[in-house]
Amino acid sequence: MEKLLTALLEGTGTTLLVFFLTLVISLPLGLPIAAARMSGKWYLRVPAKVFILIIRGTPLILQLIFVYFAPYYIFHTSYDRFTAAIIAMSLNYAAYFAEIYRGGIESISRGQYEAAKVLGFTRKQTFFIIILPQVIKRILPAAGNEVITLVKDTALVQTIGVSELFLAAQNVASRQFSTVPIFIAGVFYFIMNWIVSFVFARLEKKLDYYR
Repeated sequence: MEKLLTALLEGTGTTLLVFFLTLVISLPLGLPIAAARMSGKWYLRVPAKVFILIIRGTPLILQLIFVYFAPYYIFHTSYDRFTAAIIAMSLNYAAYFAEIYRGGIESISRGQYEAAKVLGFTRKQTFFIIILPQVIKRILPAAGNEVITLVKDTALVQTIGVSELFLAAQNVASRQFSTVPIFIAGVFYFIMNWIVSFVFARLEKKLDYYR
């Protein structure tokens, strides 16, 4: 049992690292993509729309494989599996967060922009002081769902050989001829998602004053 827990904890460490790095990169990256998607300039809007369409229209597992193997066949170079996993996961979730941001920003009435202009706010001040806090409040439920999905999607990085929690559980299960490690891994995923749900519930409660 001790060896089982040790293996699962090591896999959990990798899972958490993939989760946090993906989140740290994709959350801010989604904002400029959303801005480009809403831009009045076609040379920004069209590439952003195509990027989002490709990401949302293809499976994440295929994106992981492409990001890992494509550099070798195209440029005759390669990088480690973990880096490829972070790049693929970050690009995927940045596209989804971009659409969440866009929905939140477009839900704010134009009247607020006009009122801010009358009060002497610059466009930058209007966005960061008036619009963004409201957008964050409105997108929290959708963003929370994406973060929960991210916890579970970390299992897909095993496709390119990254030894995360689920792969560690599979390896132990095959050695012991038992499904117990798989069920224990499920408990680990449940705990991680419970923590994520708790954090987002607290954030929503703190932002209730934006009603």
